[in-house]
Amino acid sequence: MTAQLRSPARQFFDLSARVKLRVSGADRLRFLNGQLTNDARKATETNAIEACVLNTKGKMEAHLFLHAQAQSFVLDSDPALQPSLQSRLERYIIADDVQIEDVTAGLSIFHVIGPFPPNSSVATRMVSINRFGPPGHDIWSESAQRDQLAAELAKDFKSCDENCAEVLRIEQGIPRWGRELTSEIIPVEANLEQRCIDYEKGCYIGQETISRMKMSGQRNKQLGGLVSLKNIPLASGMRLTAPDGKEIGWITSATRSGEREIALAYIKRGFNSIGSRLEVTSVEHPVIPAEVVDLPFAR
Repeated sequence: MTAQLRSPARQFFDLSARVKLRVSGADRLRFLNGQLTNDARKATETNAIEACVLNTKGKMEAHLFLHAQAQSFVLDSDPALQPSLQSRLERYIIADDVQIEDVTAGLSIFHVIGPFPPNSSVATRMVSINRFGPPGHDIWSESAQRDQLAAELAKDFKSCDENCAEVLRIEQGIPRWGRELTSEIIPVEANLEQRCIDYEKGCYIGQETISRMKMSGQRNKQLGGLVSLKNIPLASGMRLTAPDGKEIGWITSATRSGEREIALAYIKRGFNSIGSRLEVTSVEHPVIPAEVVDLPFAR
């Protein structure tokens, strides 16, 4: 069972609220590779990588994107991490030549979906990146140029606001900090293994847990897709139960997609096979039948 997705082409997204940190210093590469699940050497001036920051138990402390500049790296992450991300990274600067600067206020980010970056008269940096499933590009500029750049993009693209972006994100099965990604989640449970983890790059904080899960192939729970079988709306926080009443997971995000009510949910092992029937419980509807589907909701 699949939901019908509208095309995300010709849309642009204003991501300027994201926290942005510049990491510089002679030891910046070695330092970042000791903190990130992905290999910072793959980040260039024109291509970004996606990575996670973990604690010693392999659970998430941040999810971010990273690209290089001439003498630094620039990373961006969810606005909710503004109070914690810089201090989390700086905690592990011991004798390293590394400086971390918060450049959030001075830089803006727009994102467009498509294989080719748009033309602009504004001084910008174009970075190839995958944020919403389909390939796309980030357009970085000084904050003072944000309004001019938005006006130029609006001539050729339709603005996708926060609500629009949230629907697209859920349809594409992309996890988000504060919803699918929290301090209780290990990246492989959120389907981030292919996107965020490099098993060959060397040691980083939390690596032992990630490597052990790769060797065992076992996950206690996994992020999956749900479709409401009676078209009853689903909502974040609703609990999932098996037919015998056993609790087997919870919904993290939900939306209406076309004519379907869909959701992202963590589902316990043994109950998350594609086509499995589950029951969703809420105050208004004691039992909502749902089916587990593959992600993204339509290929």
